Amino acid sequence: MTKHLTNSSFKFRSFQVLGPLLKNAMLLLFLLVFYTLNAQETLSQLLKKNNTHSIPYISVQELAMPKTEAIVLDAREKKEFDISHIRNAIHVGYDFFNLDTVALRIPDKKSIIVVYCSIGIRSEDIGEKLKKAGYENVRNLYGGIFEWKNRDFPIYNRDQIETDSVHVFSEAWRKWLTNGITIYD
Repeated sequence: MTKHLTNSSFKFRSFQVLGPLLKNAMLLLFLLVFYTLNAQETLSQLLKKNNTHSIPYISVQELAMPKTEAIVLDAREKKEFDISHIRNAIHVGYDFFNLDTVALRIPDKKSIIVVYCSIGIRSEDIGEKLKKAGYENVRNLYGGIFEWKNRDFPIYNRDQIETDSVHVFSEAWRKWLTNGITIYD
C-alpha cells in the first residue's frame, strides 16, 4: 500500500509541476495560432485598404461567362503581360498608360470595359482615368489575374499558348496567387 501511495504521490507532484507548464504551453500555442491567423490580411481587406471603390468590381466568374461582352484591358507592365494574360486582353500598361492610344482603339465611350492588373489596385487607377475621360461602363476585375488563375480560368503567354505562369509583381504579393507558377524578377 505504501508503494501505491508513493506512486500516487509522485504522479500528483508531477502534475503539480508539469500541469502549469503544460497549461502555459497550450495557452502560448493557442495565442500564437490565433495571432497568426488574424495577422494574415485577406484579399478583401487589402483591396478595401488600397482602393476607393470608385470603379465597380466585376467578378472573375461574371467576366468568364459567355454572355459577358467586354473589352478587357491589362493594366500591368509589359513583362507581366508577356508572361501571361487573359485571352484577348489589350495591354495598356500602368507606368506608361496612354489614354490617347486607348481612345484610338476604343472610340465608343459606352463600351463595356474591364480593367485588370495583378490583384485589382493598379487597375482601379487606370479605370479612374478612363472614367474621367468619359468612358461610362468601366469595371475593375476583382482580384485581378491572380483571382482569375486561382479560379482555374485559362491564361496565355505572349505566343498565345496556355500557361500556368503568372508574374507576381512583387515578392509580397506572391501569397495572393494560390494556383499557378509564380514568376518574379
